[in-house]
This record gives sequence, C-alpha cells and structure tokens, in this order.
Amino acid sequence: MNTKNNKRRRDSIEKIEKTFVVLLQENDIDKISVSDICKITGLNRSTFYANYLDIYDLADKVRKKLEDDFSELFSDYDAYSEHSGALKMFRHIKDNQLFYKTYFKLCYDESHLIYVYDTRRAEFDNINANLIYHIEFFRNGLNAIIKLWLKNGCKESPEEMAEILKQEYKGR
Repeated sequence: MNTKNNKRRRDSIEKIEKTFVVLLQENDIDKISVSDICKITGLNRSTFYANYLDIYDLADKVRKKLEDDFSELFSDYDAYSEHSGALKMFRHIKDNQLFYKTYFKLCYDESHLIYVYDTRRAEFDNINANLIYHIEFFRNGLNAIIKLWLKNGCKESPEEMAEILKQEYKGR
C-alpha cells in the first residue's frame, strides 16, 4: 500500500531529492529532467509524479525543506546573546556547504534568501528608525557574504566569518 509515510515512499523521495541536489551542482534547473532523475535513481516516472508535479515542484519542496532545517537551527536562538547566532550559522554553513550551495541555486526569485533577523535585537540596539530598510540591507549583505564565502570554498573559519559580520554590523 502506498501510504503517505511508508518507508519505501520515504526512501524514494530521499533518492529523488539527493539526486536532484547532485544534478543541480552541475546543471541549471531548466537542464534537469525527470528522465535524468529516474534513470539515475532507478525509479519509475510514476514514482516521481506521485510525489511531485514537475522539476520546479521538486525544487520548491527541496528549498522548503532546506528553509525548515535552517529555521530549526535557530529555534533556540537568543537575540540578546552577543553574536551567538552568527558563529552557529557559519559553523552550520561550513559543515553543510552542499546544502547551502543548493539552497542559493534554488532561490531563483531572490525572495527566499537566508533571513535571520530578530527585531527584538534591533530594539535592544536602538535601531528603530527606518527598520525595514535596515533589515533589507542586513539580509542582502548577509546573503552576499555567505555566497562569497561558499564560492571561495569556506577558506576562512566560522569564527573569522562571525568576526567579519560583527565588524560590518558594528555601529549600525
């Protein structure tokens, strides 16, 4: 029986998603086909279509899973602890580079970039005027730093990256 959470179905979904992530490292999303994924995984097209509408639905579901995993990372985040989140984030990125490279490849509309910002911290730091502009500036700057670090192979340590972020944020 093909129930929603049976082991065989979970295994098939995992195979499809892992294969998609690997293919995405070498190809643009529009160059990846359902046939390619099925050929590599040894699964039938019907198995793919039982779980996804098309490649873009697969991409959206993988991106959502990555976002949920990232959110879980910060479920215990303390906005008032001095830069505790930055170091934790950079350590996670370094340990999961493929995860983040994939995530940024799937953010084709730029509205789904990494977003870690606690407005309570902004209030704590007295950043109230034009807060929406400050948050947007911070979000885009953070994503640019992460993308560059990933592109360069995460050569700097997470501690160095947290310090770079701290220096960029200082006084703002």
